[in-house]
Formats: sequence, C-alpha cells, structure tokens
Amino acid sequence: MTEDSYTYDDYAGASEMRLPLLPLRDVVVFPQMISPLFIGRTKSINAISESMHQEDKYIVLATQSDPGKENPSDKDIKNIGTVAKVLQMLRLPDGTVKTVVEGKFRARIYRFNHNESFFEVTVAPLEEPTIGPNEKEAFFRNILQAFEEYTELNKNISKETVENIHSITDPVQLLYTIAGQFSFKTKDNQKLLETISLEERLSKLIQLINDEVVILKTDQKIKGRIKSQMEQSQKNYYLNEQMRAIKKEMGADDSEGDDLKELEKRIKKKKMSKEAAAKARQELKKLKMMTPMSAEATVVRNYIEWLISLPWYSKSKINTDIENAEQILDEDHHGLKRPKERILEYLAVQSLIKKIKGPILCLVGPPGVGKTSVAKSVARATGREFARLSLGGVRDEAEIRGHRRTYIGAMPGKIIQSLRKANVNNPVFCLDEVDKMSMDFRGDPSAALLEVLDPEQNFSFNDHYLDVEYDLSDVLFITTANTLPDIPLPLQDRMEIIRLPGYTEIEKYHIANDFLVPKQIRQNGLDKDHVKFSENALFAIIRDYTREAGVRNLEREIASICRKIARAILKADPEKTVRVTAKSVEKYLGPPQYRFSQIESKDQVGIVTGLAWTQFGGELLSIESVIMSGKGEFNVTGKLGDVMKESAKAAISYVRSRTDQFKIDQKFHEKYDFHIHVPEGATPKDGPSAGIAMCVSIISALTKLPVDRNVAMTGEITLRGRILPIGGLKEKILAAHRGGIKQVLIPKENEKDLKEIPQSVAKQVKIVPVEHMDEVVQHAIIVKEGESPYTEQHQQFLAETTDTAGPVPASLKH
Repeated sequence: MTEDSYTYDDYAGASEMRLPLLPLRDVVVFPQMISPLFIGRTKSINAISESMHQEDKYIVLATQSDPGKENPSDKDIKNIGTVAKVLQMLRLPDGTVKTVVEGKFRARIYRFNHNESFFEVTVAPLEEPTIGPNEKEAFFRNILQAFEEYTELNKNISKETVENIHSITDPVQLLYTIAGQFSFKTKDNQKLLETISLEERLSKLIQLINDEVVILKTDQKIKGRIKSQMEQSQKNYYLNEQMRAIKKEMGADDSEGDDLKELEKRIKKKKMSKEAAAKARQELKKLKMMTPMSAEATVVRNYIEWLISLPWYSKSKINTDIENAEQILDEDHHGLKRPKERILEYLAVQSLIKKIKGPILCLVGPPGVGKTSVAKSVARATGREFARLSLGGVRDEAEIRGHRRTYIGAMPGKIIQSLRKANVNNPVFCLDEVDKMSMDFRGDPSAALLEVLDPEQNFSFNDHYLDVEYDLSDVLFITTANTLPDIPLPLQDRMEIIRLPGYTEIEKYHIANDFLVPKQIRQNGLDKDHVKFSENALFAIIRDYTREAGVRNLEREIASICRKIARAILKADPEKTVRVTAKSVEKYLGPPQYRFSQIESKDQVGIVTGLAWTQFGGELLSIESVIMSGKGEFNVTGKLGDVMKESAKAAISYVRSRTDQFKIDQKFHEKYDFHIHVPEGATPKDGPSAGIAMCVSIISALTKLPVDRNVAMTGEITLRGRILPIGGLKEKILAAHRGGIKQVLIPKENEKDLKEIPQSVAKQVKIVPVEHMDEVVQHAIIVKEGESPYTEQHQQFLAETTDTAGPVPASLKH
C-alpha cells in the first residue's frame, strides 16, 4: 500500500492521538480531499509549523461555529473534524502562510490540551459505518444520476473528474469525492462530515445535489429570458428607427395607416355574424395600438384576415332538378343504386323545403369502388362546390379544430381552411378515410368530429383559432371508410351508413366498356376508332388479371394495354385499327395472374361445392372429406378460422345425432378418423356459411354416395339441422354462375335478398331456398334407383312431409 492510498481501516485500531488543531473559517475539509489553505493567525501558523516537525505531519482541521471570531475559544470549534496530512507549507512575504493539506479520516475531539502557542487536542478516529449491498446500489444510482444531471448544466467539471467518480466503488469515498466538487454551505458540509449514519449522509448528499440542479436550471432560465428580451427589444428599436429615417429621407407617406384604413373598410363591407364582426373590430382596435413590426401585430393581422376571408353567408345555388341530377349520377357511375337513391331523396326534399339540415352520409366499402368519386358526382349534380379532407393518419385533434392563438404559427383547423378554399358555406364536403384516424397524447380527432358531424350541434361549430361560432349546418358532409368497425360507435351514430359492395363482373364490364376504356384511350393519345376492346377481352382482364372489389387495378391493366398499343402504332401504321381480343390480352399483359374456381369435372364422394364471400367478390369453395380407419380423431385443415372450425364440429355433431335416420353405423365416430380439408390452404377462411356444405360432405363420405357437382350451397347449420341466413348472397350466386353451377341452395330467410340478383344471372342459375338439412341432402346427394342416404322409416317420414321438405327434384329420381 502506498502512502497516498490510506483508508479508514489503517486508523481503525489507533488509540487517542495528541495533534495540533487548525480552526477553519467558512470551509470544511473532507477525508480524501486535497485543499489549499491560506493562514494568517499566529496560533494557526504555529500549529502548521508544529505538524511539519512531526513524523507523520498530521494536523486536525475543525470548523469554527462563528467564522467572524478572530480568537476562538474551545467552545467555538466543532467537536468533529478531519485529521489531515500537511503536504506543503510556504511562507509568503506578507507574513501569511500558504499550505496544502490532504484529509485522511474523520476524528472526534475529546479534549483541548493546554498550550499557549497553538491549539492542541486529543482526538480519536471515527468509525465509518457500512450499508447493505441493495442499499448501496440504490444510493449509488441516485447519486450518480443527480450528479450527471448537474454536470450537464455545469460545464466546469472536467470529463476526467466524471470518469473518476464513476469508477468509485466505496460509498464513503463517493460521498467525499462528490461533496468536494460542490460549493455547499458550510453548515451543510459540516452536516455531511459529522453525521454518524451513512444512510443519512448519502440521503443528505442527494438532496443537496438536487437543490443545486434546481438553482442552476432557474438561473439559466432567467439569464436566457433576460438576454432574449434585451436582444429583441434592441433589435426592434433599431429597425424602427431605421424605418423612420428612411421614410423621412424619401418623403414617403405612412402606408401602415393606409393599410389599417383599408382593413377597416373590408371589415365593414364583409357580411359576417354579429359575434365575428365584433371580434374583428376589437382586434383591429388592438392592432392600431401596436408597433407595426412587432410579432404580436402580425398574429392579430393574420387573425383579422382569416375572419374577413371566410364565407360566412356566401352560398352556391343548389340545383334541385332531380332528373338532371339523376342523369349526372348515372353518367359518372354504373350501379350504386342505394347511394344514388339517397342523394335524389335529399334533393327532392330540398326542392320542397327551403331550409333542411344537410344529411351526414357515410359510404362504406372496399377500396376502388368509387366512394370519393360519388361525393364529387354529388357536388356536380347539385351544383355545389366540392371540398375534400383526407383523415388518413390524422392523430391530432387540432387538425380538426385548429390551434389556439397562443401557439406560435397557430392556424384554423382543416374544416375551416377547406371552407375558405371553397369560398362558400354550403359545399359538398368529403371526409375521406374516416376509419383511418388514430389518437395519441395530442387528443382524439374522432371525438372532435362528433360536433362537426352532428346536425344538432354543427350550426355553432367553434374552431379553437377563430374562437367564434361558425355555421356548418348547410354543408353536405359525405364520409368514406373501408371498414365500419374501425369507426368509433358515437361517430357511427351520427351518420347514415350506406354500404357500397364490390362490383360484380357484369358491373365491372360495363364500367370498363363505358368509362375506363374511353378514358384510357383518350389519355394515351389514341383514337377510339383505331382501338377496339372486345367483350371477351374485357372479361378476360377482369377474371385473369385482377382480383379486387373495385376497378383500380382493372383501369391500370387497360392503361397498360393502351400504352403498348400506342408504342406499336408509332412503329407500324398510325392509321391501323387494333382490336384487343381475349387471345391478344395475354400478349399484352403476360400469363394470367389469377384463376377462378370452376365446376368439378365429375360427381365425387365427399367433395362438395360451397360458396364464399371475399372483399373482391364471390368464390367457389371446394370442401373435401375423407374417412379412414382409426379411433375417432377429427381434423380440419385449410387455414380455417375459429368460426369455420366450430361449424365443422356442429356439422359432425348433427350427423352423429341422426345416425338412426341415415344409413350410417351408430359407432362410426369410434371406428373412423375424419379429415375435412378446404383447398388453397394459404388463404385464410372463416365464417359459418360453409356449415351445410361441410355437413353434406361428411354425409357423402359416410354413405359412399356422390354429391352432384352442378349444385353449390351456402348456409349456416344448427345442431338440429336448421339452415340460418348468411351474407354476401349476391356475390356468391354470381361466383356460382361464373363457375358454371346450375343450381344453388340458399337459406330460406335469404329469399328477400334475391331482388339484388341480376335477371340475366337468375335465368341461368336455379336458386332453391331451403330450411332444413333434409332438403339439402335430397337436392345434393345423387342416388340410383332404389338407393337413398336415409333409412326406410325416415324416407317414409319425408314422403309424408313434402310440404315442409319440398318436392324431390326429378334429376334426383333417376
């Protein structure tokens, strides 16, 4: 151990020591701390001299209670101090002494010994208590964290000092080292030195450091504020003086006064609400008293400009000609019967009643079905201006209601900004992607929309920036969304929901033929007489190259063909007519990207054609069942959702409950393993509508009787064999028609939806409503003469209840 590495342990066993004492004024020297001292009192100089003559050069450093006393007595000196070693002593010309001491350990003064030349005391070392490892770790973390915060504010502490402090592992050493870096009050330093409990000393150190941090932060804040105010005031004064001098030299008039007069004229001329007009006059009065170049004057002027520029009472003349509106809507969109009907109803009421609250319509549907373009068509049909606000990704409530003027760069919300652009207070306002909003610490924009979209409240909409009421009741709001569950329920309650289902193939064909093809021919610089798309070509593009509910990708594929034709025409004959057929589509677009399910090639056991709905339309869903010798295990595969798996379990439970009516072994569930599979396993599938198809597949596999490949079915099954209604009937029947299906079994309760089926499809597909699984089995299972999936007793029962089950089709009696 070197001389410089002493710790308390070196002195723990030491007995009482007689040492000279040096009284200190306004300073406390800690152990392990090197400190320079300047000494002028005779007794103190004698004490230093005495210690220099000793072998270990020790001296006791204790603080005076009253630093003003020149000749302190025994009672004026603290009884706990530091035993230090004198490292250096230098006599100065003025008779004073400069010395450098190094604190070694704490000591308690037990008595003062009589000595006329200097203070001499008898001391004993104070033991340094220890703390547990958990308390040590907690104190270390808190002390170092507070010290790091202090060093960030006080740049005078060197990096080397910080690194040395971080390398300390002893809590006592950490206490003395960090305390030596601060200029704490003498009484606080003495408290850190004389307190016996180490926990109390460390807690006191944390408190003192945190107090220093607060003082530094406050000091910097005050200095920064004063400096900023002084710089801004000096800058404004200097610039204003320059402006006055320049204007005086040029003999120019005070244009600022003219601007304020012009602003006052505009306020008087503008037709505003009483509240807005009073607010504008009040702000103008305030502006007149301000320095023109001040920042506050700019804020007030911008506010007045916003009030003047808003369309408080400007309106578009609404076209109430229903026939003209209907013609415009039909020109712009094919289908979309329900939205068109609702708009025409509104126009009819508008023509009868001069004042009607604008309806809040919410168009919900998959991407690309024309929700936003419907809003544009409504504006064109009614003769209104059109305003659009995309809400996708909006997280801040201020986007809707604006920022208060206390913020720098504050502006009104997007609602008011859009009305200013439209320059009328009754536009068609499209709030796009209302289901894509989210919320964070800045607020919930969907909550702000509750006032905007409530006809009972929006006549007094209050934007945070304007801080005056604005009437939105004349605005025709149309919102759009892809999915309804993502819209908060209170917001849904304020809107009239109109669903836009995906287009059918036939509707897509008409849209492509009537709108998209002419548009792309025109946009690609072609002549409609030189480019012809056949009907089969359009159907080939729709079926083989797109899979969507809307028509966006369809338009892209048509545009791609038109570009390739334009390039080919430039290379060959510009006058050449190009006819696009189903065969030539592959030449332009490459191999087909998608395939649609087709009818099976033959009737098979255990294979049933179900019907599924997707957001891109309907699909044929092949369901396969096999049975194998085993112990009754039941497997369902094909990436099925929980609801679909439960439908499969319900189906097999129904079959087990009817074994006495079917020609099925009652203990089949103990002898065989079952496996139901729905092909295209990478595609997620869910929903209850495949229940009856899975049930027929299981019955076919158990009875070894094939299923009619020309029959497709959809419906939810109960444990008692009842058939419950399903959704997406229109898309499913269109998928069956496209796949070559001749007969479709649907739930009886879905008969009301058959009016949506196109007549051309209804004539080619036989639609059979069913209420019970008995009817489904009779229509789907193919039997030969004398065969039946049922027992003789149940066949007799079905024959007696033909009114309930329905007649057996002739095709099944062969």
